[in-house]
Amino acid sequence: MASTTSSGAASDGPTSMSTAAGQSKRTFRQVLASYFYWTYQRGSFHYDIMVTLILLFIFVTPHLWDYGAKPSLVAGPLHPLQVVGAGYGVIITVQAADVKIPAGASYEEAKNVLRKAVEPVMGDSVFVERWDTTTDAQGHLVWKVWAHR
Repeated sequence: MASTTSSGAASDGPTSMSTAAGQSKRTFRQVLASYFYWTYQRGSFHYDIMVTLILLFIFVTPHLWDYGAKPSLVAGPLHPLQVVGAGYGVIITVQAADVKIPAGASYEEAKNVLRKAVEPVMGDSVFVERWDTTTDAQGHLVWKVWAHR
């Protein structure tokens, strides 16, 4: 039995429904655009696909790409560093056991070794002004390094 539409034309039920369903189908490009603009409701199939793709990217790409992140070849200090603000710079106390300055080291060599010792705290753009040796409360030999950025 044929049904009548609002325009008065007769149409078969299944034919008109398939046409309506065909109009609601979206192209692959439209689906990708809706993924890009994140237009799906939470909990829908496409939302779950997007979240899964993001999680795959987060957990799989570190194994596929070399980000260049390498651990430091130089071990950090074994003892904690003490940092005290002093005017425009800081005074950093480093255990002497953590700093290996050769016996006959020049002024510049000693400065470079101490600079490397305070880099974990100050970063690589640190300027070492001066340094001195003293003992801490436990009687251990320490270096006091006056530095600023």
